[in-house]
Amino acid sequence: MTATRSRLPKGAAAVQNALSGGARMGRRAVMLGLVATASLGTAGCVARYQNHGYVPTDEDLAEITVGADTRDSVTEAVGPPVSTGLLDDGSFYYVQSQFRYYGALAPKLVSRQVLAISFDSRGVVSNIERFSLEDGRVVPLSRRVTSSGVTDNGFIRQLLGNLGNFDPSSALSN
Repeated sequence: MTATRSRLPKGAAAVQNALSGGARMGRRAVMLGLVATASLGTAGCVARYQNHGYVPTDEDLAEITVGADTRDSVTEAVGPPVSTGLLDDGSFYYVQSQFRYYGALAPKLVSRQVLAISFDSRGVVSNIERFSLEDGRVVPLSRRVTSSGVTDNGFIRQLLGNLGNFDPSSALSN
């Protein structure tokens, strides 16, 4: 005795096979999409490091002689400074910082090096100092802006607002 098979028309059997194969392909596509999303989500959480600034190496600093070199020779040997002192003898400052970016979190300062080259009154190198983040504390730079107290009023609003402040008696008494 042979097993009875359902006899579908040729076209209907092809459609049924395509649908069952399409379901398998759909599951594969969904799984591939989930794997891609998970790997992209994980890649977004990988720490990324970024360097800012420049500090001369010890080899470059070996070319500078305390008591002999001037501002011009220092600039020629190690490059121009990132900043110069304004209130003192015009020291040169070289600053290098490294920040860690992690996903959507705010960047975090990981390391900072500051190289200060001081000059005497004649413009000759008097001292070379190197500082790191461990030597001090992070000083956040704040931008202090004093409010002017002026609201965002247009010309017409200011003109009409002053009409109520007018006192005729003060104009007549002068």
